[in-house]
Formats: sequence, structure tokens, C-alpha cells
Amino acid sequence: MPGAPRSRPLPLPRGWPRCVRSAAVHAISLADLALTRTLAWAADSLNPRLRIQAELERLQREISLLHEEIRIKDVRMEQIEPHRRPYYPPTARLAILELRAAHGWSLAQTARAFLVTSLTIASWTGRLNEEGSDALVRLPEPVNRFPDSVGYLVRRLKVLCPRLGKVKIAQVLARAGLHLAPTTVRRMLRDRPSPRPHQAPQAARHIAARHPNHLWHVDLTTVPTALGFWTPWVPFARPQVWPFCWWVGIAVDHYSRRVMGFAVYRGQPSSVAVRNFLERLFRRVGGRPRHLISDQGAQFIAKGFHRWCRRRGIRHRFGAVGKYGSLAVIERCIRTLKTECTRRLVLVPFRLAAFRLELALYVSWHNGHRPHSRLDGATPDEIYHHRCRANRAPRFEPRPQWPRRSRCAAPQTLVRGQPGVELDIEVRHHAGRRHLPIVALKRAA
Repeated sequence: MPGAPRSRPLPLPRGWPRCVRSAAVHAISLADLALTRTLAWAADSLNPRLRIQAELERLQREISLLHEEIRIKDVRMEQIEPHRRPYYPPTARLAILELRAAHGWSLAQTARAFLVTSLTIASWTGRLNEEGSDALVRLPEPVNRFPDSVGYLVRRLKVLCPRLGKVKIAQVLARAGLHLAPTTVRRMLRDRPSPRPHQAPQAARHIAARHPNHLWHVDLTTVPTALGFWTPWVPFARPQVWPFCWWVGIAVDHYSRRVMGFAVYRGQPSSVAVRNFLERLFRRVGGRPRHLISDQGAQFIAKGFHRWCRRRGIRHRFGAVGKYGSLAVIERCIRTLKTECTRRLVLVPFRLAAFRLELALYVSWHNGHRPHSRLDGATPDEIYHHRCRANRAPRFEPRPQWPRRSRCAAPQTLVRGQPGVELDIEVRHHAGRRHLPIVALKRAA
């Protein structure tokens, strides 16, 4: 009942049998069940006074049980000698002083409540204004806060590789062993969050790639040289042939997004040249795709191309503009190649061998080192060859107080070594090309 004094626990006589002790526990359980049913009936009553009284009874019972729980724990702690009791951490000491101020307790009352001496509470109060890592009383630090050195690594990577966005930086660092969310990278770069553009609902796929070499894309594009295109109308238009541009043919595996190969031409290639290019790829790969998607260029609508596909058991289809998984896959790959390779070069080489070398270096870096957003940060070679993904290896954890079993930025991995490691970033360049970075993390000396 409210206001009733709390009864002291009565010990049972030593000679009582075990069944009597069990009966006492069962009786308390039955009493709790009866009280719960009564309070539930009162809580559902239409009378507001009964509902208030039921809530009051419930709170009084909860307070009584909490007092008994604290008493039992205090009895166990009092059995330990004072100098052997565990110390309160600095953040808990500040919470004790705040609780003392809220209750208006004296030094003796606070010491009695937390099983310490009055001199200890006085020492905490006197050293309340200390700062630094050695302070006796400190504010709680969030365990999910990364050290400032991690922000420095992110900003340094942005300076060394300015073409990388926040998602790509997060994926590159995840492959190196440091897992950060794109929003965390954006915050460290101090970028304002931009509104996400409206995305139209994606159409259903017509062909689903189930394994490597199941579905390929093939297309042609032009890469202007230093003499490149000027205006697209006559008489100022320049012909789309060398030395004004190169024609590049590209084949991409849909399942792994891997660039299977490329071919360079001085002018617009014929259907026979494209077929020869694909034949060389088939021999090098050791197989051929089941489906081949292309646009409706003159090379692909020729009758000879259709007969060539039928003889080799390849189902040739024309991609639909704007459809998911169709021409957008290879068009996006071509755009990436131009943005990260040809437009990053000071001058596109005029020599065929030199231009092929630049494309070969980029394709090697693209397949082996560049994380792909569609593949959740994996590289095309890892998916194509079924290798272990680098971003699923054990990660570094620079936050010293972060629990080892807590979740991290995707993908979820184990912690490498001990939390709180100091890291340093190492950026190499594939074959000395500044636009092809390879990022690695190592422990700071």
C-alpha cells in the first residue's frame, strides 16, 4: 500500500526443510500474479481515479523492488575490502557529482550511497576543473567518434586524388582496411549535404546475368586527340578519323562489370573488324558469352554480324535506351574511361602503340584496383575470378573505446589487432600514372 513502511526481510530458521523455502518463493510468485491481474483490471477501468491509483501502485511496487535490488548489490560490494573495490571511471565520477548536486547530498551521504569515503568525494570535487587525458573527472566521450587523424587521412586522400567522391573514398578506404560510411566521409570533408535527385522507378530486367561470361556488352566510341573535334557542322567539322580522334571498341562483362578487352582503330571500324576483335577476345578468355547486347550501329545491324552470332550460339540483342541493365552499363563504363583516363591525360597520344599502352594500363587498374559501386566496393576482377574481396578482410579500428563486436560501416568485418591504432596513408600510382592511384593503409610508426 502507498505510504506503508518497507518490511525487513525475515530469515528462515535453519531447521526448515527445503520444501518450505520453495513454498515461500512460490507464494511470492502467486502474490505477484494476483497483484498484476488486479492492476491490469484497474488500468483498463473507465474510472480515471482507479487508473491513477493503479499506476501509483505499480510505481510504488517498482520503487520497492529497485531498493531491494540495490540493497542486495551493496551487501555484496561491502564484503570486499575498500582498497580492493573497482575504481569508478572518470565519466562515472562526474555522473556521481551531478547526482549529488541534484539530490543536495552531503559528502557523507554521497560516500555512503556509492560505497566510497568522504575524502574521495571531496577529492573529486576539488579536481572537477582539470582538463586533458589525465583529468580525474571527465566528460563522457562518444565511442563512435573517429580520431582527428582519420579526418586528416580522408582530406589528404581527397587532395591526392581529387576525382574521388565520398562514396568512392569510402570504398577505397574499406579495401585498405578502414571502414567509413559515405556520410562520415562527407562530414570529414566538410561538404554540405546535397538533396538527392528524384529517381524514376527502375524497370524490370529482361536478361539477368547469372555468372561471368553469361552476358556481354559491346560498343564503339571516339576519343579526340589534341587536334580533336571543333564544331559538328560543315564546313568547320573535322572528320572523325585519325589524327583528329581514335575509334575504340570495348567489351564489358555484365555480371562482374569487367572490361574484357578493347580495340583501337584509326577510323570507324567495319563489321568485319568488330567481329575479328570479338574473336580475339573469345580465344583469350577461353569461351564466349551466351548473350551479346549492342546498339543499332552499322557494324551490328549488318547481316554478316547476325550470321556470325548464330554460328557461335550467341543471342544478339539490341539494347533499349534508358532501360536498366541495357546500354546504360557500357555507356557508363565508357564515360568512366573518358573521365578517369583520356581526359586526365595532358595530350592523347598520336602514336597507336602509345595510346594502346595508356588504355591497357587503365583497364588493368580498372579491373584490379578500382572499387565498383554496383559491386558494393569490390573490384571487377574479384567478382569475375571469385576472389576474396579486400573490403571483407579484417579492418583497422582507430576508435580506442569502440566495442569489438559492434557494427561498423558496411561491409561488416572483424577488427584487426587492437582498437585505437594510429594509421598512415600510402598512395602509389599504377605504372607511375598520376590518374591511377592505389591506396594502402599502414600502422603509423
